[in-house]
Amino acid sequence: MKVHNPFRVALVATLGVGVGLLLIGSIQTLSTILLYVGTALFLSLGLEPVVAWLERRKLPRWAAVLITILGVLAIFAGIVLMIVPILVDQITQLVNEVTKLLNRPTFWNDLEDWIHGIFPNLDLQAVIEQVQTWALENAGSITGGVIGAGVALFSGIGGAFIVLILTIYFTASTPSLKKAVYQLVPASKRPRFIDLSEQVTDSVGYYVIGQVTLGVINGVLSAIFLTIIGAPFPAVLAVIAFFFSLIPLVGTLTGSTIIVLTCLIPGLGSPTTALIAAIYYLIYMQIEAYVISPRIMNRAVSVPGAVVVIAALAGGSLLGLLGALIAIPVAASVLIIYRQVVIPRQNER
Repeated sequence: MKVHNPFRVALVATLGVGVGLLLIGSIQTLSTILLYVGTALFLSLGLEPVVAWLERRKLPRWAAVLITILGVLAIFAGIVLMIVPILVDQITQLVNEVTKLLNRPTFWNDLEDWIHGIFPNLDLQAVIEQVQTWALENAGSITGGVIGAGVALFSGIGGAFIVLILTIYFTASTPSLKKAVYQLVPASKRPRFIDLSEQVTDSVGYYVIGQVTLGVINGVLSAIFLTIIGAPFPAVLAVIAFFFSLIPLVGTLTGSTIIVLTCLIPGLGSPTTALIAAIYYLIYMQIEAYVISPRIMNRAVSVPGAVVVIAALAGGSLLGLLGALIAIPVAASVLIIYRQVVIPRQNER
């Protein structure tokens, strides 16, 4: 190909690279906002089946959305009110015990004797001096870390509030948003696009509902069983079981491990309690994997096991916990397009 104006070609190429770099930089800058929007969309699609069910009961959409949002907020408020008093009580007891221990006249002497009993050749005074020197040298870093943790906490609270507002907005305006997107598609292809889009959104919605249902089942059964065996803080452990069950693949296993280890804490649980809890969760995980989950998730997603593992690992690597949560419905959506668009087109050739 003959180039008539090299300067123009070079200028256009440079501008194209510049626009690409600007676009990438803009995406990186807006990554947090895009994450908020994506999370809110995912949650709103998960609430859409509930809203649709209420609409079929002759409720107007605004009332259905209001009832759904209030129900979700009530559930989370109940969980918070269940956990916070227990945590405050336990932290208060811990602080009181530590205060009593530090106020003992012989505490430091007893601590020094205990350390020398374990490490007889240890120069405790030199260790204390080294720790003090390190603390003074790194005071700025320590202070910055504490401030950073506080800022991250408030940012997380603010982000959760933003996601909540966006979720309410997206849930209330889902039909109008869908209609606006559908209008961008040519009229000749619009019915097919609408059909695929509805399948994808239904898949995501039913997946969220199914995962929450699995979490509720695990949480309720855990609360009942842990109360019967006398495990420590059965309500808190049941909430842990619920939230970890929302994580695909490893969530139930991770939550069960935390619960069993909690039952081993001296003074709160016992090895016998932990062993009984471990046996229960081993049996429950088998029942969940082969009985409960297939029945609940059959309507939501139909994804091969290997694809589930790969999607969850890839999503977790890209977006952390959120990526692992949305990876499976995204994989199901890609499979829907693959099976109903790509394969038929290949067969027509």
